[in-house]
Formats: sequence, C-alpha cells, structure tokens
Amino acid sequence: MRVITGSARGRNLITLEGEDVRPTTDRVKEALFSIIQFEIEGRKVLDLFSGSGQLGIEALSRGAEKAVFVDSSKKSLEVTKKNLENTGLLSGAVLINRESISYLRSVGEKFDIVFLDPPYKSGLLQKALEEMDSVVSPGGVVICEAPKDEELPVEIGSRFQSKKYNYGKISLTVYRADN
Repeated sequence: MRVITGSARGRNLITLEGEDVRPTTDRVKEALFSIIQFEIEGRKVLDLFSGSGQLGIEALSRGAEKAVFVDSSKKSLEVTKKNLENTGLLSGAVLINRESISYLRSVGEKFDIVFLDPPYKSGLLQKALEEMDSVVSPGGVVICEAPKDEELPVEIGSRFQSKKYNYGKISLTVYRADN
C-alpha cells in the first residue's frame, strides 16, 4: 500500500495483519480518487471505518484541509497514526476511537467528502448510509466501497446514487445531492 499522489506521493503505508483487514487495492483507490480529483483541495473529509487510514491520508496528500479518521479498533487507529506520522500529514488529522454509527449520530460537524468502507456483509454500510444527511455538507459526496453483488439504496436522504463503478468483485458507489 502506498500514497498515490500529492505531498506524500510514493510513501508506503502499513496495515494490520489478519483476515479481518481488507485494505482498498491501489487500482480501486486510484479509480476512487480520479472520480473526485477536483473536489478534494481545501475540503473536510470523513474516513469512517478507517482501518489503516489510507483513504483519508490520500485525501490529505491531495490537499484536503482536514481528515477525521473513525474506527472502533484502537489497533487500527495506532496504525493510522503511524501512517500519518510517516507521511507528515498528522497535523491535518483527527483520530477518533469510537463505534461508527454512534459517532455519526452524535457528531455536530459536516463533511464535504465521506468515505465508507466497512467490513463487507456486516450491515454497517446500510446503517451508516441512513445517517449521512446529518453529516454531509449540502454539496458533499459520499463514496462507498462494497462487494459488487451488494445492493445499495438508490437514494439516501437528499442524495442519490449518481454512479456505480465495478472493479472485479468490488464496486464503488457515489452519492451526490439531488440538485
């Protein structure tokens, strides 16, 4: 795993070992960031279910103003912190050790970009999608990584599924406001 471009380009990222961890592949990450490449600079990003933090770190490397990393695993957040230190991006980061849905229901902040990449087939993605209207800024975007065969809702609050991209067994689903 590495940072693809930006101020930390080429820096290697570490991840937790084990079957519970499923980092986003470089191919999917490159595709994801090409979708939102002109929407990142100066934005606030939420990396929910952050794992190693690679999506939020990539956003910070590309000029995001702030990234909030939320994960229920202390070990994951320790890895995220090491990756942020290694890339020199810690100053733009906030790390929160909390269960994701609880965080969404209590946060008073709005985000411009939200990354949702929970453990597959856990039901957490659908629960998180139900909470998006309260945390996404009016023009914000929500991007979900899920198995290709997992059905996601067409609409989530005031946002609709604007595009779905398939990469092998993985899909990226993009939600945008209905303007």
